[in-house]
Parts: sequence; C-alpha cells; structure tokens
Amino acid sequence: MTQQVEKQLPYLLTREQASKFLGIDPKSFDKYIRYHDQLERFMIGRHERYTVASLIKFIEEHSI
Repeated sequence: MTQQVEKQLPYLLTREQASKFLGIDPKSFDKYIRYHDQLERFMIGRHERYTVASLIKFIEEHSI
C-alpha cells in the first residue's frame, strides 16, 4: 500500500500534503509532529519538505 501512496504524491511533501497524508489537521501537524527534532526534513530555502518514508518512520518510532 505504501508504494501506491508514494506514487500518487510528489517525493517532497509540503506541510499541507504531509498533514493530509497523516490524516490530521495542519495545525495538529505543527503542534505534535512538525517541530519535533527527530522528524527528518529537507529544506528548500526556508521551506521544509518531508518524504512519506520520513513521516512513516517518525510515526512508527513514536507510537505507544
């Protein structure tokens, strides 16, 4: 399933795309995930981008 999702999305996701992929509101993404030091991100100038793989890795590592 992950490969199908990855084919439908660009490789680098914006904040909005990342929150939509995770199924959460962008404000919740900012509050609980985006500013966490362990979330891998790619910077384009001052804009953060995320990969599906980095989002999945973060969620799996921080699941209770």
